[in-house]
Amino acid sequence: MAQPSEASQDLELRPGTGRGVAGYFRVAQTVAGTWWLIDPAGRPCFLRAVNEVCGADGSPHDPVARLRTWGFNALGAGAGVTLREEGLPWVGTVDFCSTGELIHLAGARLPDVYDPEWPKAAANRAGEVCLPWCERRELIGWVTDDNPGWAQPGPAGRPALLQICLSLEPKFAAYHAAWEFVLALHGGQLEAMAKAWGHPAIKNKEVVRELTRTEQGITSRGYLRDDARWSQEFARRYFALAAAAIRAHDPHHLVLGCRFGSRPGAAVLAQCALPAVDVPCVDLDDLALVPAGPVLVGDFTWVDPRFFGAPGARRVRGLTAVERMLRRGRTVLERSARQPAVVGYAWKHWQDGPGEQPPFARGLVHLNEAEAREHTELLTDINARLPALRPSAVPFSL
Repeated sequence: MAQPSEASQDLELRPGTGRGVAGYFRVAQTVAGTWWLIDPAGRPCFLRAVNEVCGADGSPHDPVARLRTWGFNALGAGAGVTLREEGLPWVGTVDFCSTGELIHLAGARLPDVYDPEWPKAAANRAGEVCLPWCERRELIGWVTDDNPGWAQPGPAGRPALLQICLSLEPKFAAYHAAWEFVLALHGGQLEAMAKAWGHPAIKNKEVVRELTRTEQGITSRGYLRDDARWSQEFARRYFALAAAAIRAHDPHHLVLGCRFGSRPGAAVLAQCALPAVDVPCVDLDDLALVPAGPVLVGDFTWVDPRFFGAPGARRVRGLTAVERMLRRGRTVLERSARQPAVVGYAWKHWQDGPGEQPPFARGLVHLNEAEAREHTELLTDINARLPALRPSAVPFSL
């Protein structure tokens, strides 16, 4: 096995850019400006993972062997724990949402990070989950939560995070923190807040709670400005406390933020960064919103209207939806590998979801355990080529 220091010299790493610990998975930037994931032997690699990998009872198929055949080199978030002994690097999930008070309302699903007891609860959870694996070199890093709900403003007009926190029961510390936060922005006056939000009907706190109960989101410019500030502060606290809990029990492995599952918005992504997060996992369309540094494309799939939707006026016509999906998918995935900050990607789902029908099912394995060749054949070809597409590509491992 190559010594990490020798490999680092060969890579011509830029001083001060390394994140992680030598001898474990880490990331660093070359003098040419390209970020690489570096394996425990000190070799650069481009991560190609699949989330939620599992093996069906009694199945004749070996999921890890299938992954290798298709050119994948890691188990993504949500993989079965028993598969960790099969020789592939893997991503672990701490699941902080399972401990302490949980905010679960109107699309939000987050721990109450303002609860004075939550840091202790988070530390206990990290001790249970992370400590047993802290010396394992095949572990890439930890995601804090799998598909939490950040409840960011969207076209549907549902309540967003600030409104939701203002509508919680008083037993939640986040309820009191949110009201203190927002009133401080408006001179301590509820009337001033209501005016700034364009909602003069907000005469008391119960009005906000009733709007949330009936799924009526406040969408004025004034509210959205306050919501962005609150979301950023909530995210800062969440990622800082979660990362501290992980590193207290596992100082060796990378912190990968959370598996968002959907687009969390610029305010949240601004805090999913150093010093708390080493390598955030984000949606392909959010790459431009992430602070400078390495990034993983998380939950990638081309089974999405962005890929198979009807072509625009300037797009190539005459293709079927499947042809558009695969053509755009190849182009976008290869283009992402050419971005200096991207150190890998994870395909969103191992298996089709209930009710999904091929070729527009998202899994690489159908519910009957058959291979989804409409995806795997193209992915096998792309995966073989991705590392060589990296800017100033170097020999790669895995």
